[in-house]
Amino acid sequence: MNLRSLSDPQLVDALHDDDGMVFREIYQRYWKKMYLLALRRIDDREAVEGIVQDVFLRLWERRSLLQIENLEAYLVTSVKYSCINHFKSAMVHEKYLAHAFTGYSDAIYNTEEQLNASELMSNIEARLSHFPEKSQTIFRLHRLENRSTKEIATEIQMPQRTVEHHLSLVVKALRSYLKDYL
Repeated sequence: MNLRSLSDPQLVDALHDDDGMVFREIYQRYWKKMYLLALRRIDDREAVEGIVQDVFLRLWERRSLLQIENLEAYLVTSVKYSCINHFKSAMVHEKYLAHAFTGYSDAIYNTEEQLNASELMSNIEARLSHFPEKSQTIFRLHRLENRSTKEIATEIQMPQRTVEHHLSLVVKALRSYLKDYL
């Protein structure tokens, strides 16, 4: 079967029971358009690559459950909302940093302690950036916004056990990485 000749609705129908070939055709057909769309909204190529990758990953993972009438509109909407979530995450990150440094400034009395706290925050943020965006989001929602794993699971449409798994992996890795500070 020549996949290039199939229309989008035909591809969506074939995607439900796909072995990967139909998905590849969808990806090749739309990845560049989705990348450029996200790049117009976010001026960070790495972030945009991650967003587009996540959109296609969600499409693949949910392929048997999705009811898509217009594939391109679905992908455009997914990229749009992923960009919005990226901005929300960045805002939370900025608030977190502002709060963290403000909260520590009252407790820190000398320059050496200030430098250590600043270095610790930088190390946490640097290490956190190595995790997938989902793991970062889960960690920030749980630890910075004090949301329960159940609330997070509902918000990002992921099983609660998966949220707990992501959270435990991040916390375990951060503890190991930051053992000199603890």
